[in-house]
Amino acid sequence: QVAAASGHTVVLVDQSDEILKKSTKGIEESLKRVTKKKFADKPEAGAEFIKKTLKNLTTSTDAASVVHSTDLVIEAIVENLEVKNELFKTLDKFAPDHTIFASNTSSLQITQMANATTRQDRFGGLHFFNPVPMMKLVEVIKTPMTSQKTFESLVDFSKAVGKSPVSCKDTPGFIVNRLLVPYMMEAVRLFERGDASKEDIDVAMKLGAGYPMGPFELLDYVGLDTSKYIIDGWHSLEPNNPLFAPSPLLNKLVEEKKLGKKTGEGFYKYK
Repeated sequence: QVAAASGHTVVLVDQSDEILKKSTKGIEESLKRVTKKKFADKPEAGAEFIKKTLKNLTTSTDAASVVHSTDLVIEAIVENLEVKNELFKTLDKFAPDHTIFASNTSSLQITQMANATTRQDRFGGLHFFNPVPMMKLVEVIKTPMTSQKTFESLVDFSKAVGKSPVSCKDTPGFIVNRLLVPYMMEAVRLFERGDASKEDIDVAMKLGAGYPMGPFELLDYVGLDTSKYIIDGWHSLEPNNPLFAPSPLLNKLVEEKKLGKKTGEGFYKYK
């Protein structure tokens, strides 16, 4: 959405036409919300903006067949290294030499993905934040093999889509999640020890630290399965780091399929 709205030609690829239809409808709804604010007193200009943006967007279920005419590939599939590497390996064969590959991963090593391709110097991380149309930040990740030219192109692209880029080395969680995930886990440990209720912890962090959501609300929003997956991955990388220690309570909730907002129950219940 943000790439199409800023004048880029975008091909959105997913596994089925059904998913793509749903995605396109979602983008259209999101654009309507944006234009309501952006063009409050000019509805015609708003309608024109939506039309123009959607014109920049096409869809496909076959990544290999569309990648030959791209300058930049941004992967945002499931957080599974093997699956990502399979995709990058395939696209590497069909993409032109100049095409830059980037991953939107929040927790996996960019270097390991780059190594699945023959374009390690044209590979980096572009980590956007949810919801992308609202959030201004993009973390641009440079691996030891990423060329300066590639890095600058990724920074320029981030600015061109109206975001504020920050740069980070290829370290677990980059900047935001490296600080955020241990903070959320520490909140769970505080609750597990019985030191405070989850409601009071959430209120304390919202009113005392000015956070828009408390840690338990945020965990439910992100998905407890996603949070567990991240912490388990980091724990296996650095088993002695107390910041990355798994949580019995989090594991139990995930086992019970209480994954947060998306399943109707996590730390809290949702209607």
